[in-house]
Amino acid sequence: DLAFDDDGAVWLRSTDFGDDKDRPLIRSNGEPTYLLPDIAYHRDKRSRGFRHAINLWGPDHHAYVGTLKAALGALGLEADFLEILIVQQVNLLSAGEQVKMSKRAGNLVTLRELMDEVGADCAKFFFLMRSTGAHLDFDLDLAKQQNDDNPAYYVQYAHARIASVIRYAAERGLVPPAPGPTPSAPAAAPPLEDEERALVRKLSAFPEVVRDAAAAREPHRIPTYLTETAAQFHRFYHHCRVV
Repeated sequence: DLAFDDDGAVWLRSTDFGDDKDRPLIRSNGEPTYLLPDIAYHRDKRSRGFRHAINLWGPDHHAYVGTLKAALGALGLEADFLEILIVQQVNLLSAGEQVKMSKRAGNLVTLRELMDEVGADCAKFFFLMRSTGAHLDFDLDLAKQQNDDNPAYYVQYAHARIASVIRYAAERGLVPPAPGPTPSAPAAAPPLEDEERALVRKLSAFPEVVRDAAAAREPHRIPTYLTETAAQFHRFYHHCRVV
């Protein structure tokens, strides 16, 4: 008795489950509202064994959160089954000016076009740098720069330096030690330089950073960590002569 007819439409008694008003499921012309397939989609997902669902929604759907959760509560789904993250909008900047886009006018920039313009790696890094709850100003000019001002390039450059050191060592028959117990250090091992010690500490935090990023649903913590680690590595590389 949670669906009822009124004025030729079919409604859900969503107020019984915390919504601020009852919502239509089928319009008076017989067409379903957005709510009906959304209910079916999540019910189907739960019936296939998924205990937790995470949805990413745009900011214009914020008011719909309580409605869908009420509808799933009406079906008896667990209160914590659905988790909704609101993703703020992205502004494209070119030459310091916002690129005007309009669906109605057909003036759009697709993600594919963006990746073709700046490269897939850089595009992904820029999107991941900001919290989902924060607006992102995507600077096209910065994304195309290949210098330290571009955070994606800055991290890639650190990786290239690391790869170069390992390659140089391999050419001379030196390989990193295999995983396992660390052999006892020689008695006269030189003390670590401050830059080495700082880099070791930064690297040791990686598992905790990943764990916390997953628990908090904040993937932007990973690019932040990578940028900080790259900076620490560059300081080490300049101060501690490797070759």
